[in-house]
Amino acid sequence: MNDANPEISSSPNRSGKWRTAVFAVICLVLAGSVLLPLWRNKPPPAPKNFQSKTQPDAAFADVVARVDAAFEKEWQAASVKPAPAAPILTLARRLSLGLTGTLPSLEEIRALEQQPAELALQWWLARLLEDRRYSDYLAERFARVYVGVENGPFLIYRRHRMVDWLSTEIQKNRPYDEITRELINANGIWTTQPEVNFITVTVDQNNKKRGPDEIKLAGRVSRAFLGVRLDCVQCHNDFMGGSWEQKHFHELAAFFAPAEMSMTGVRDSKKKKYEFRYHGKMDDQVVSPRVPFKEELLPQEGALRERLAKWVTHPENMAFARTTVNRIWALMFNRPLVEPIDDIPLEGTYPPGMEILARDLVVNHYDLQRLIRLIAASRVFHLDSTTRDSEHHVTDAQEKLYASFPITRLRPEQVAGGIIQASSLRTIDAEAHILWQLTRFFQQGDFVKRYGDIGEDEFNQRSGTIPQRLLMMNGKLVDERSDENIVMNASTRIASLAPDDASAVETAYLCALTRRPTAAEQDHFVELLKGIKGKARFRVMEDLYWSLLNATEFSWNH
Repeated sequence: MNDANPEISSSPNRSGKWRTAVFAVICLVLAGSVLLPLWRNKPPPAPKNFQSKTQPDAAFADVVARVDAAFEKEWQAASVKPAPAAPILTLARRLSLGLTGTLPSLEEIRALEQQPAELALQWWLARLLEDRRYSDYLAERFARVYVGVENGPFLIYRRHRMVDWLSTEIQKNRPYDEITRELINANGIWTTQPEVNFITVTVDQNNKKRGPDEIKLAGRVSRAFLGVRLDCVQCHNDFMGGSWEQKHFHELAAFFAPAEMSMTGVRDSKKKKYEFRYHGKMDDQVVSPRVPFKEELLPQEGALRERLAKWVTHPENMAFARTTVNRIWALMFNRPLVEPIDDIPLEGTYPPGMEILARDLVVNHYDLQRLIRLIAASRVFHLDSTTRDSEHHVTDAQEKLYASFPITRLRPEQVAGGIIQASSLRTIDAEAHILWQLTRFFQQGDFVKRYGDIGEDEFNQRSGTIPQRLLMMNGKLVDERSDENIVMNASTRIASLAPDDASAVETAYLCALTRRPTAAEQDHFVELLKGIKGKARFRVMEDLYWSLLNATEFSWNH
């Protein structure tokens, strides 16, 4: 039968081959439609509030010029030469780390490089300020100062609600003095009035009848909003020769005495008084509320906390403005202008720029975005962290006087955010797929916990530890985000889809270090990739990524 009907026996084979060929073509088309977009550069959305023809107004330019002049005067007095200007990608990296806690993505870098050079930084800053990651990041940094990092009393404290509320207000660029007044004078339920959590976090779960803790609240207010460590005299007068006395702290605490817990949440009761036994005394005594300085600014009318909130944020209370400037400066430089960050003298000589920025903040209604733009436009922010002269390195005096950008160690959340973003070609922001957002949330939290959360004392520079270094070298996050994974990891995508070896190396450097490789670096890694395909190529790219993430350069702000 086979000899008689050869067509019948061969037809199914040809049909099967055709089906296999068609199936293979369909698979290739589908794979291409999935994988090629992973490599192609889709421009991120342009910032809505950026107008390329808009130039800074004269008042803005005048403030920047005066800040620059103040620093230059100090450099001249100290015979210090400023470092050269840093490249635009370095500035973009600083801004991203300072305002979002992560690195620019590859697609963001591509978009940034398409902007005119004279407008690129403004474009980048406008994009960051519209990014929800900016307000979320600042809200968490502020929350650490306001309420710490502990969970607090579960039934009457919702930290995440307060952080979400802060983020929303910051995203709207609500005046910072208004936010501060709401926190100090908060009333109501901690779930529906998120700002109330600033008060309820101080309640002792084992002694709820006592209500909010006046001492803790006075300590928070003095450090977070006034830049004064008044709580250091909580137990006795300043024995170190300072002017603060024990009564100054407890008189401030007395403003919170009326706050109590009720069925309707936090409210004030005129019946409650603050009593305290001073050092060396035998009995408690009623302490009358009194502000520690600038008493003439305290309103005479209103509830105690309301009066205190207005006094703290009074336009003539420069301690509040200086503290705000110092904290935003610290975020952008990873180092406060005055150290420690919460110990700013009430009088005396201040670092260059501080008084100029503080007064501008008051005049412009505590506009945080304007303050950020001013600092970003200043010359000191644009300086490089190196002289680029192998025979004349940056000196301690240059770095101390901001004649070069200070090199500082990244905080744990910045290291984690950098690793996670570097391992993705796409931007992991609020517009990213929920899978990427969830992955970032859980991986970052786990890494920070293992790396060592600094807590609320974020700008106290510490040395790196051996466990931290081991975590980077052998830890789960770096391993998972550099391992072979075509869906989740940039290293595999780059190895698979880069048009040539040079492009692959350059892309890896841009993702991890926000710069292009030097000629020596390029030649070295291109040689390693030369002629290698398949899994062997994946392993080389994995090793390259691991090396970049473990480089000293990756873990520092510069």
